[in-house]
Amino acid sequence: MPGWDNFFVAEAGAAAALTGLLFVAVSINLTRVLQFPQLPTRAAETLISLASVLVVSTFALVPEQSTRAYGIEIAVTGLITWAILTTALTRTYRADREYSTFWVRLLMNQLPPLAFVIAGARLAAGHPRGIYWVVPGVLLSFAAGIFGAWVLLVEIQR
Repeated sequence: MPGWDNFFVAEAGAAAALTGLLFVAVSINLTRVLQFPQLPTRAAETLISLASVLVVSTFALVPEQSTRAYGIEIAVTGLITWAILTTALTRTYRADREYSTFWVRLLMNQLPPLAFVIAGARLAAGHPRGIYWVVPGVLLSFAAGIFGAWVLLVEIQR
């Protein structure tokens, strides 16, 4: 995967910074977040989305790792992320279904890990261009993180 180092260093740094900022922001609004039964789960969802980018990027930076090993790591990360996010979504479905943002949340919840699973499966199968699926996974994860942070920090104040 020559040429991808800078991308993964940048994404790992951005994901770590955003995850840290989200921890601080949730801590500041913790009392308000806890007033809504579905919001602690939404906070966890947002953190998992951002942390998945950190994990995928960190695995990519392991020196002298085979493409197959990295593919397996990405696929497993995507599957674990998908399982956690799906569980969170189903636990809060009843509380969120009346909101018009539920469908946006559904897409933000399900698409990022799917891109990581596709990237990992393609890399593990010996298709080096599968690495390009990491890019939409990262961008969608950041979009999901920003969407979740917006809800946790701005929408709860309305």
